[in-house]
Amino acid sequence: MHIYTTTGNVTITCHKRMMPYLEQEAKDLGFDIEETFVTGIKLKATVNECIKLNLNLRCASQVLYSLKSFEATNADDVYNNLCSYPWENIIPESGYFSITSNVNNESINNSMFANLRVKDAIIDRMRNKTGIRPSTGAALTGAVIHLFWKNEGAEVFIDTSGDSLARHGYRKIPGQAPMLESLAAATIYASRWDKVNPFVNPMCGSGTIAIEAAMIATNRRPGLFRTNYAFMHLKGYDEQVYLQEDALLEQQIKEVPDLRIIATDYSTKAIENARKNAVAAGVANLIEFSVCDFADTEIPENVPGIFYVNPEYGERLGEVTELEKTYSRIGDFMKQKCGGYFGYVFTGNLELAKKIGLKAKRRIEFYTSIIDCRLLEYELYSGTRAIPKDAKLEEQ
Repeated sequence: MHIYTTTGNVTITCHKRMMPYLEQEAKDLGFDIEETFVTGIKLKATVNECIKLNLNLRCASQVLYSLKSFEATNADDVYNNLCSYPWENIIPESGYFSITSNVNNESINNSMFANLRVKDAIIDRMRNKTGIRPSTGAALTGAVIHLFWKNEGAEVFIDTSGDSLARHGYRKIPGQAPMLESLAAATIYASRWDKVNPFVNPMCGSGTIAIEAAMIATNRRPGLFRTNYAFMHLKGYDEQVYLQEDALLEQQIKEVPDLRIIATDYSTKAIENARKNAVAAGVANLIEFSVCDFADTEIPENVPGIFYVNPEYGERLGEVTELEKTYSRIGDFMKQKCGGYFGYVFTGNLELAKKIGLKAKRRIEFYTSIIDCRLLEYELYSGTRAIPKDAKLEEQ
């Protein structure tokens, strides 16, 4: 079996609640989705086609190509099943590989032990067949083998990605509590932005949201910023296939005349860092950065733009008290200055969100790290719109 040209089962993982946006991305790339689950999708593809997926997906974490499924009640079963697999056809004798895993089996209380048994099986098989022991380690810089083991069902994959695709590679200065790049992209996909009209992002921090907006509008893909993937370190890798896909990334970039992406922050340092990140992403000329209070941010008039803000969530009582005023001011600003826009507030504090004082049209669920978050959508009408006095604000 030549994995680069043999169609197999591929699982693409993502962070929780991002699956619908990953699914649409894969469909847009021409793939048929066979199954979806909470943290990913399944489809058929060759490893060569996985190259395309790795270079183009914004919302993915890993692209996993299945090698073998089997039953395993304990770690010895894993070892015995994998000892019989022809790893000498997958991993170069002088190569380097790493093991990752997702394990939920009652016989295992430390997933590192499962990793060790996978590593032992591969090394013993290759030493027996080739007389050479490949190098191994924790760094995901070479070939990566992934074990998924739940109860008695196990599956072993080639992780064609290596380091997570969720980090897009351009952000050199993350700033405080930065939003993961894949999450920023997913929230923009979830919005009603048409990628032509203005995108206004106050409180921009390190610039991730504005940069992802610029990349999405101009069809710049994450593969532009990364030069090492795990698929490059397997037997049979044809660099020309990668170079052809890589060349397409440049060719598919498009110009959007008169595109306005406005990013502001009260911190001079934050704007400096955001500009540096935008330069690294190749979109600095597409974003209008300025230092100001969010309420002084320019809102282009008479266009159906997007207002997107990601305020702090607050952890201590004093912070929350001060942030109540900020959230209230955000609501006032959207009502007074953003007529005709859709407003979006991304927050992990739904009590604070009530201070916005507007009825959310949609509440879109996301996770950031372990925080349950919402992207709150507000339809901001131009002019005066009568609302009954007894109308209750929708619970946030």
